Amino acid sequence: MLKQRPYLIEFLTAAGLIVAPFVLPWLGFAPNTVNRILVWGLFGLGFDILFGFTGLLSFGQSAFYGTGGFVAAYLLTRAGFPYVVLALVIGMIAAAATGYLIGLIALRRTGIYFAMITVAIAEVFFFVEFNPLSDFTGGENGLPGVPTPSFNLGFTTLHFTTGWSLYQFLALCYFIGVVIALRIVRSPVGAVFSAIRDNPLRATAVGHNIHGYKLTAFVIAAAYAGFAGGLLGVLQAFMPPDAFTFDTSGQLVMQTAIGGRGTLFGPLVGAAVWLSLQDFLQAALGLGAAWKLVLGIVFVLLVCFLRRGIIGGLADLYRLLTGQRGAKEPEESAPEVVAVASDRHAAAPAAKTPAPRRREGSASGPILQARGLTKRYGGLLANSDIDFTVNHGELRGIIGPNGAGKSTFFKMLTCEVHPTSGTILFEGRDITGMNVTDVCQLGLTKSYQVNQLFAGLTVRENLVIAALSALRGKFKLDLFRSIDSIPGLTERVQHTLELVNLTSRPDTPVSELAYGEKRRLEIGLALATSPSLLLLDEPLAGMSPRERVETVKLLKSISQGRTMIIIDHDMDALFELAERVTVLQEGRVLVEGTPEEIKNNSTVQEAYLGGVHGVLAA
Repeated sequence: MLKQRPYLIEFLTAAGLIVAPFVLPWLGFAPNTVNRILVWGLFGLGFDILFGFTGLLSFGQSAFYGTGGFVAAYLLTRAGFPYVVLALVIGMIAAAATGYLIGLIALRRTGIYFAMITVAIAEVFFFVEFNPLSDFTGGENGLPGVPTPSFNLGFTTLHFTTGWSLYQFLALCYFIGVVIALRIVRSPVGAVFSAIRDNPLRATAVGHNIHGYKLTAFVIAAAYAGFAGGLLGVLQAFMPPDAFTFDTSGQLVMQTAIGGRGTLFGPLVGAAVWLSLQDFLQAALGLGAAWKLVLGIVFVLLVCFLRRGIIGGLADLYRLLTGQRGAKEPEESAPEVVAVASDRHAAAPAAKTPAPRRREGSASGPILQARGLTKRYGGLLANSDIDFTVNHGELRGIIGPNGAGKSTFFKMLTCEVHPTSGTILFEGRDITGMNVTDVCQLGLTKSYQVNQLFAGLTVRENLVIAALSALRGKFKLDLFRSIDSIPGLTERVQHTLELVNLTSRPDTPVSELAYGEKRRLEIGLALATSPSLLLLDEPLAGMSPRERVETVKLLKSISQGRTMIIIDHDMDALFELAERVTVLQEGRVLVEGTPEEIKNNSTVQEAYLGGVHGVLAA
C-alpha cells in the first residue's frame, strides 16, 4: 500500500499535527506538554535512525543535544544574533560536526564497547559544560533569555510565543524532520543502514563500506539532536544545563523502546507516554520524585510484554486481526517449486544469469593466482606454501578432509583474513592487503557455509542490498534518492530471483523460508553483486538428497559464462560439477587434476579415506 501511495505517511503526519491542537486539550494535554513531546519526538527521529535502523545503541546523544542547544542559545543571548531559525541551524551544524569527530573515535569499536564509549563521551561533555566552558554555557545557571521565533512577511509579522502559538512552529519543525527522515530510510543509504543492523558481516562481504555508513547515521543522529536541543531552549526561554546529563540520553533510549524502535514515530509515542505519565504522577497523584519509580516499573512491563514497543505491538495486532501474521507457505511444498523452477532454468540457463562484471582486456588466462600462501595462528599452521591458479571460465572444486585448511584458504582468497606470507593476484592485480569490501567491488565474492542473510528483511530486500553495492559502489551519500530510481536495480534483482528459484517468495521474510530456500538465497546474495569470480563454501551443506540434486542443477546453470570455485564434502556432486579438482591435506595442496584423475589417485584415497581404495572411483 505504501508503494501505491508513497506520501501517505507524510499526509497522515501533517493531518495529525493540524488536528492535535483541537483534540488533545479534550484529552487533558496541556500545550506545554505537547510542545515538549514534539521536541523529544524530533530528538528521537535521529536516534531511531541510528538505533532502530542501523542498530547502534548510543548513550551519548545528550552531548549533541546540549551542544546544538547551547550554541544556538549563546548566539541568541550573549552574541546578540537576531535570527532564531538560523541560530538553530548553526547549532545543528555544530552538533553534526561534533558528531563526525566523535564518531571517528567511537565507531572504532562495536557492541557494548561502542555504547560504553558514548557514555564516557556524554560524561566528558557534561564536565566541560560545567567547568572549562562555564563562561560560555552559564555553568549550573544555564543560559536564560532565549527568544522565540518571529517571521516578518512584509505585510505582517508572525510571532510564535508560547503555548499553542509556539506549537505551530514546533509542529512545522517536526513535520520537516519526519519528511527528511522518511526520505533517508527509503533511500539506498537507508537500505544499507538496515543491512548493517541485521548482519554487518554480510553487508561488508557484499561490498558496502559499513564504517562510512555507520558514521553517516551517527552524524544524522547528532544533527537531529542538535536541532532539538536548540528547540528546547526556545521552548523554555532558557537553555538548561541538564541537557548534557546522562539522564537525558537514558530517557531518550527508554522513550524509543516504549514507542517502538525502527518506526521513526516510536520516539514520539514513547515521549507522549513518558511525559504525560510524568505530569499525571507528579501533579495528579502528588508522588513528587517517586514518579521515576512508577515510570520505571511501567517501562519494564512494556519492554517485557511489548518487545517491539507500542507501535510494534499495534502492528502485530493488526496482522493478527487481518490474518497476515504467520502467513507462510508449507515447507513441504518448497521442493515442488524448486523442481519446476529448475526445469525452466535447465531449458535456458544463461538467459537469466546476471552478467559478470566486464573487465578491460582479454578474458582468458588466469583470473586468480595464489603464490606461496601461508597462514599461521600463533604456533598453528593452517595453510602452508599454497600455489593455486584458476583460469577464466573454469569451474574448480576443492576437497579435503576436515581440518585440511579449506575454510581458511577461502577466507584468504576473499581477503577476510590476511595471509602470514604469500601473494594473491586477481585479474593480474595484487589484492593481498585489501579488505573484503574492496575485493567484492573488484568482482570477487563468496557465499558462506553457514547462512549469512539479513534475517529481518524480505528475500527481495536481501538481494537489493547486494545489488546496490555493484550499482553504486561501496559508499555513496544519495540520502534523498528513491531506491526504485536506480537504473538496472529492479531487473538485476528479478533476474537473481529467477536464477535461484525464489520468484514465488520475493516478499517473504527470510525467517519464514525453508532451509533449502535460505541456501539458495545465500547463493543469490553473492550472485547479485555480479561477480566475475564466485566462491561457494559448501553450498550443499545440510540439504536433503532431493535438494542436493536440484541445487547441483542450479549451480550448473550459474556456471554458464562464469568462473567458480566450490568447496564441498559431497564428492559425487563436486565431481559432477568441477572441471578440475584441488585436494588439500594438512594445509597443503596434495594433488590437482580432473575428477577422473582424482578418483583414481591412490594418494588421494590414502589421505582422504585412510587407505580404503576404490571408494572414490565407485
